[in-house]
Amino acid sequence: MSAREDFVAAFGGVFEHSPFIAERAYDAGLIFVPLTAKGVHAAMVSEFRKASGDERLGVLRAHPDLAGKLAIAGELTQDSRQEQAGAGLDRLSADEHARFTALNAAYTTKFGFPFIIAVKGLNRDDILAAFETRIGNDAEEEFSTACAQVERIALLRLLTLLPEG
Repeated sequence: MSAREDFVAAFGGVFEHSPFIAERAYDAGLIFVPLTAKGVHAAMVSEFRKASGDERLGVLRAHPDLAGKLAIAGELTQDSRQEQAGAGLDRLSADEHARFTALNAAYTTKFGFPFIIAVKGLNRDDILAAFETRIGNDAEEEFSTACAQVERIALLRLLTLLPEG
């Protein structure tokens, strides 16, 4: 494998199911050794922000619903599974699960992508409060907020893979 292929294999999933971000960061010459979480994050965020609106929407849509059907079926990526479990979303009561399901459906209908939040350090109540607040946002504000959350998730994932830098 080439250095590019190794890089994409290692970091292509940092932006959920969107290896094109890692490919573009590498191809733009933004990746420097030694690799650090902050350095790789800056490079990948640069490329994410340069992506077209449709491409960024695709990245948002690649994220799973919180506590949704993929979680129940055990089909989340390892990163998403660990992140949701860390926030207790794998241990919801029937009432909590129903609330998440209803919010997921309403949010996705309104915005066209799933609710995205960096769950590290948050609990179910924090996430539900953010959900209920953000569903009142307008489309432009929420697209921007969701993109910022994707960038935060990417940093948190990189911090588990690389020294901070």
